[in-house]
Amino acid sequence: QVQLVESGGGLVQAGGSLRLSCAASGRTFSSYAMGWFRQAPGKEREFVASISRGGGRSDLTDSLKGRFTISRDNAKNTVYLQMNSLKPEDTAVYYCAAKNADYSDSAYFRNRSFYTYWGQGTQVTVSS
Repeated sequence: QVQLVESGGGLVQAGGSLRLSCAASGRTFSSYAMGWFRQAPGKEREFVASISRGGGRSDLTDSLKGRFTISRDNAKNTVYLQMNSLKPEDTAVYYCAAKNADYSDSAYFRNRSFYTYWGQGTQVTVSS
């Protein structure tokens, strides 16, 4: 079993940056592909980014390319989401998720139902 704890959220002005972290428990973090999702008020949880077990491959939703980056440090059992040039529409609760699966097709990892473990989320609020 894996427990995930997100951190790094907060209130930031438009144009600012935040780096979210997701710390995982256990010794098998490198066995899990990881994903980031977000959920704005009144909206469904949507895919943001995913990354393979070793970190060599990743996927990012098209609308966020150029502003967000996903990375991981398996030695620290942590996955990151670097968010730059933030906009008010980025306001949401951000969740990390884990799936023990090979990253053979990144399309699977865009589906929130594919993941086994979820964190509790961290709030990101971007003011205009």
